[in-house]
Amino acid sequence: MSRTLNYFHTHISSPVMSGIKITLLYIIYVSSFVSCSQAQSTSSIIVGAEQMESYLPMLKSKNIALVVNPTSTVKETHLVDTLLSHNITIKTIFAPEHGFRGNADAGETVKDGKDSKTSLPIISLYGKNKKPHPGQLKGIDLVIFDIQDVGVRFYTYISTMHYVMEACAENNIPLLILDRPNPNGHYTDGPVLKETYRSFVGMHPIPVVHGLTVGELALMINGEAWLKNEVRCELTVIPVKNWNHQTPYPLPVKPSPNLPNAVAINLYPSLCFFEPTQMSIGRGTYFPFQVIGSPKSEGNFTFTPKSIDGMSKYPKHENEKCYGSDLRKAERTNCLNIDYLLSYYNNYPDKENFFTNAKFFNLLAGNATFQQQIKDGLSAEQIKQSWQKDLLSYRKTRSHYLLYP
Repeated sequence: MSRTLNYFHTHISSPVMSGIKITLLYIIYVSSFVSCSQAQSTSSIIVGAEQMESYLPMLKSKNIALVVNPTSTVKETHLVDTLLSHNITIKTIFAPEHGFRGNADAGETVKDGKDSKTSLPIISLYGKNKKPHPGQLKGIDLVIFDIQDVGVRFYTYISTMHYVMEACAENNIPLLILDRPNPNGHYTDGPVLKETYRSFVGMHPIPVVHGLTVGELALMINGEAWLKNEVRCELTVIPVKNWNHQTPYPLPVKPSPNLPNAVAINLYPSLCFFEPTQMSIGRGTYFPFQVIGSPKSEGNFTFTPKSIDGMSKYPKHENEKCYGSDLRKAERTNCLNIDYLLSYYNNYPDKENFFTNAKFFNLLAGNATFQQQIKDGLSAEQIKQSWQKDLLSYRKTRSHYLLYP
């Protein structure tokens, strides 16, 4: 028990957290803190949204806004429906990329509207309006953020969270985060973002795979004063029970249309770098982020991208046969694998045109160095070595904000 209590005390009293108004509703069980080398049963994991006894009292007699999507569930029921059944007053739903019901393609503008099931107003936070403005928060007493993330810097749900935190801080509205496991939370890797490459696909000076839950990242955003004008958000985190960073977590609901399973989620940080290149990573198939190929590449495996409603409209190389690799049986990795990218670049017959959007590639990388290193013929080992100094510094900072071993 002493180890558990010391761990809790460290994160509340850490110097880097001083002056920050944060509440952690942290229900402690000795059995929750096992060795990082031990795997816990996923059936015992209790996500923040399921711990209703911890947060329902905070919601009574208040006007609530929610930042949610299809992953925001309490067992089999959506959080919105669950809260309404408990007579909680919900005024607004804010929708991230892919929309509230998750039927928008990647990068597609999400429109304002009304939920057909509940008649609640839906305000898009993906499009021109990425940050709630004061008028949209008028009369709101508390905002809830409950979205399943995948632990990758350019997955835009955490960018939405950043702007929601900022808006809450500026309008003196508390934010409640219902935490969920990070399926890629067992490692950190990749280049740390440089400030000049800050964008909606990279808001923070963190590596590509950051190894934090959204609750932990929110604590870091607050603690490191990353919000505009260094404002602090009044933050409450309901942590996950019975989970640690080494625990595999198969998601009960796919986090976005093109991440349908654990293999795709695990490969996502490595394969997303192919997006601004000539290579397809399976958008327009029923196995996105699990294959690599193009009409000009070589390989025994073939696939033909098609337009699929709700998954991929007008995919790259639509109706063209692509040749390449089938990664659907790939084992769970604990590192960012750039061998795929280097191999396909080095073997592509038209290297000058391999990168179709060099600027966007640099935004994903968080720098211009990575792309140049590829063109200069550096090995994977040489490239990854160039990340280590920044990674080491990040890992030290990360340690201050961990809620889970």
